[in-house]
Amino acid sequence: MRSNRRHVRDALLVMAAALCLGESALARESKSPAPTLSSATLSDLQAAFDEHRYGDAQRLLSQAVDAGVKDLRLALIEGDLNMAQGRPAEALAAYRRADADRTQRARALEGEGVALTALGRPDEGLKVLKAAVAADPTCWRAWNALGVQYDAKGEWSSADEAYFHALAGSGASAVVYNNRGYSHLLRRQWTEAVADFVSALRLRPDLGEARTNLRLALALKGDYPAALKGAGVEDDARLLNNAGFAAMLSGDYDHARDMLSRAVTLHSTYYGRAAENLRTLSTLKASHDPQPSTLELSDRGGARSGPDLGGVQRLPPPSNSK
Repeated sequence: MRSNRRHVRDALLVMAAALCLGESALARESKSPAPTLSSATLSDLQAAFDEHRYGDAQRLLSQAVDAGVKDLRLALIEGDLNMAQGRPAEALAAYRRADADRTQRARALEGEGVALTALGRPDEGLKVLKAAVAADPTCWRAWNALGVQYDAKGEWSSADEAYFHALAGSGASAVVYNNRGYSHLLRRQWTEAVADFVSALRLRPDLGEARTNLRLALALKGDYPAALKGAGVEDDARLLNNAGFAAMLSGDYDHARDMLSRAVTLHSTYYGRAAENLRTLSTLKASHDPQPSTLELSDRGGARSGPDLGGVQRLPPPSNSK
């Protein structure tokens, strides 16, 4: 009987020891450090993003997240990726997570402000963008976005200040030159606009918005041959529409009718924008308005009167692209 009790006691002791060993192993496992974001992975992620290899960047990001990396710098990169691929709502959520890291708060606010602006929430975006530049005055994309916002409000002195800081912070970005040039167009400062668009194209010959805007500025100055020079056949109708609208805006109705009529004829399908411009022109001529002040220089969708610009100003996602 005593022998049986001793065996039971020994067995219980062995089980207790095994449990203690198991708890010790679990404790060691729970105390093991969480995976960290290596500098190599971060460098590869940023390189893939800057080179517009968004699929590679997304794969690297997913791998890091799946491995359990909790670094909030990943949230910032996630926001940049979503913004670059036209998903501002998802970008906004990611930037707001990144905002919890004080070391990157200014960049996160910059992203939030740009995303809010892209989502059609300019008042919220304006407040956040101001907070971004207050936190870090070198956040040039925030200054650039502020310039676009001030342009929309017609607050020209504030726009000038914003573009000044954006150019200084970016080391003279082609995107900022383009946006400032369009700001001059809105103020009917054709010569200053041409100079900025030329500066943008010297830095980035591939910046399509600046090239289109330059042609419009030249047409607004009355230099129609320069505005239309070197266009491909597929662009002729759109450029003729823009030059015709510019002539109409300047009160040069004869040239306007000629170019708008050619735009309608050249277009492979019904060109609603040019046709609407022609109707507007007829109304203006009938009213004997020598230089219309009611026409807006804006890029409006659908078949409404105006230039056909396809993106006049830019809010670039955070990257090395300037």
